[in-house]
Amino acid sequence: MNRINYQKELDKVINRLEQQGRVPRLLLHSCCAPCSSYVLEYLSRYFEITVFYYNPNIYPPEEFGMRVEEQKRLIAQLPAEHPISFLDGPYEPERFYEMARGLEQVPEGGERCFKCYRLRLTETAEMARAGKYDYFTTTLSISPLKNAEKLNEIGGQLAKDYGVDYLYSDFKKRNGYKRSTELSREYGLYRQDYCGCVFSMRERRTQQKAAVKEI
Repeated sequence: MNRINYQKELDKVINRLEQQGRVPRLLLHSCCAPCSSYVLEYLSRYFEITVFYYNPNIYPPEEFGMRVEEQKRLIAQLPAEHPISFLDGPYEPERFYEMARGLEQVPEGGERCFKCYRLRLTETAEMARAGKYDYFTTTLSISPLKNAEKLNEIGGQLAKDYGVDYLYSDFKKRNGYKRSTELSREYGLYRQDYCGCVFSMRERRTQQKAAVKEI
């Protein structure tokens, strides 16, 4: 089975919008300012964007607050051709832990992560429908550690369920991840060293301890 090139799918949408002279409204789920940096720089040329920060997986609460403030700061400072606004989602860690029950020991990048994708994208799709947005998508695919194929599969399913178009994408393509690290340095963004949840934090700390022992 041939794998879908999601960057080319995004190119098709952008080309069509440019031909039509349209600037649609996009609800962009963001996990953190660094991951959103390149995505905002790129997509704000073609869309009027609302950044939706909904991440009940983030641990601890102080980390959640720090990421929210960095996201707001980036939006305020980043030049954009079309408006970028911010929508603060509720912090609901109990929803994440209920979702993760029984999957606590699954390694990062497995089924627990896929369910977390769905949790956050479902909330985004609901907000996109309620706000009458033209599209919704997520910054998550910019990370080399995130499964873009699974994200787009879930997004496509939710688009059918909620009646809002999903913007298929793989933002790590065309050096998107590299550009996000450059923008992070340029704007002095706080860049965490773990995905966000308590399980990813523990896994990261275990890896760091193992690396120290090998030295």
